Amino acid sequence: MLNKWLFTRIDNSALVVFRIFFGLLIALEAFGAIFTGWIRNTLMEPGETFNFIGFEFLQPLPGDGMLYYYGVMGVFGLLVMVGYKYRIAIIAYAIMWSGVYLMQKSSYNNHYYLLMLLCIIMSFLPANRYASIDSWKNSKLRDISMPRWVWLVIVLQMWIVYTYAAIAKLYPDWLDGTFAAVLMGAKEDYWLVGEFLQQSWVHYSITVFGFLFDLLIIPLLLWRKTRVYAFIAAIFFHLFNSFIFHIGIFPYLSLALILFFFPSEKINDLFLRKKKPYYDKKEILIPTYRNFLIVVLALWFAVQIALPSRHWFFQDDVLWTEEGHRLSWRMMLRSKSSRGTFKVVEKGSKDTIYVNESNYLSRKQMRSVKSKPDMIWQFSQRLKRDYAKQGKDVQVFVDSHVSVNGGPFRRFIDPKVDIAAEKWHHFKHHDWILPSKLD
Repeated sequence: MLNKWLFTRIDNSALVVFRIFFGLLIALEAFGAIFTGWIRNTLMEPGETFNFIGFEFLQPLPGDGMLYYYGVMGVFGLLVMVGYKYRIAIIAYAIMWSGVYLMQKSSYNNHYYLLMLLCIIMSFLPANRYASIDSWKNSKLRDISMPRWVWLVIVLQMWIVYTYAAIAKLYPDWLDGTFAAVLMGAKEDYWLVGEFLQQSWVHYSITVFGFLFDLLIIPLLLWRKTRVYAFIAAIFFHLFNSFIFHIGIFPYLSLALILFFFPSEKINDLFLRKKKPYYDKKEILIPTYRNFLIVVLALWFAVQIALPSRHWFFQDDVLWTEEGHRLSWRMMLRSKSSRGTFKVVEKGSKDTIYVNESNYLSRKQMRSVKSKPDMIWQFSQRLKRDYAKQGKDVQVFVDSHVSVNGGPFRRFIDPKVDIAAEKWHHFKHHDWILPSKLD
C-alpha cells in the first residue's frame, strides 16, 4: 500500500516551475551577497570566524577568494534555473552553500539553514525532466510526470518548518505582544510606516496572525476550499516580512514552494502552456531501490523532527541558554542585548587584562559574542591560543549580563569559571551558564 502511494506517477509541473524559480533565487542570493557587501562584511573583514563547532577547518578563502566563490555559486544557480548539467550544478551549489553556512554563524539565519536543506533535497529530485536544456538535448530524459514521493518530501519538509515555528511562539513574551512591540520598536523611523507599526493593535495582530499562519498555512493550502485564501494570506505575510525585515530571498522562496499545492492545470496555464497535462493514469513505477529510498526518507525526516526538539531535553529555557536554538526553526522569536567583559589572567600571576573585542571582532560579532554561549566559548578558546603563542598560559573569565526582550539585565555567565578550560558539549547543558530563574 505504501509503495503504491509513494510511487504512483503524478504531474511534474510544480517541480519543473519551482526549479526555475529556485535556480533564479539562489543565483540572486549569491550575486546579491557580492554586490551588497555582505561577503566583505561577514567573511573577509572580521578577524575571527565563528564556525559551527566541529567545522573549524572551514575558513574563508584569502584575499578576494570569497567573492569569486560566490560568483561561481551564482553561475551554478543560473545553470539550475535553465536546467543545464542540472545534477552537477545543484550538487555543487549545495556543497558550496553548506560550506559557507557551516563556516560562520555571526549572520546565523534559519532561512540559510532552510536553503541548505532545500539544496540537498533538490539534488535528488528529477527537476530537469522538462523545460530544461538537459531534456532538450536528451529526449530520453524528457518526462511530464514524477513519483508522488517527490511531492511529499517538499510538502512535509515545509510542514515541519512552519509547525515548529508555531510551537516556538507558545511562550509569554510572544503571546502577550511583548516581543512584537520590541520588534516593531526598532522600526520606529522606518520609511512611511514606522509610526503605524508602533500601535498596540498592530503588535497584537502580528502576534495572532504570525502564530495562526505558521500553524495552519500548510493544512489550509492542502484543502482545496481554503487554498486560494491561504495563498492570499501567504502573499501578505511574506511580502510584509520582505518589506519590513529585508530577509533576502526567503519570502519569495516560500511563495514559490506554494506551487506544490496547486493543480498542474493552473500551473501549466500560467507558466508551461506548451506542456501536455499528465492525467491520472494510476501508473505505478516501483524502482528496484524502493526499500533503500524509503529508509533514507524515514531517516531524513526523523532527523528533521528530532533536531528542533532537542532543546526540550536541555536544562533551563532555550530563550535564555541558547542551547538547542540553532537548527530548530525558532525564527524571529526574541531580542537579546548584552554587556560585559572578557578578562584574561595569566596563571601564577594576578595581572589582569581586559580584552578589547574590537581588536578581534566586527561590530556584528561584538553584538552576539556576550549573549551566545557557543560564541563565548569559541572566543575564549581564541584568546587562550593567542596568548599561548606568546608563551603565556592564561585563564579566560567572562562577566556577561543579558537582557531578553527589553527586560532587566541579569548575569548570564558564571564569572568565576575559566571558560577557556571548559569543554564544549553539543547535547549537554553547560553549568557555567547561570540559571534563567534565580532561587
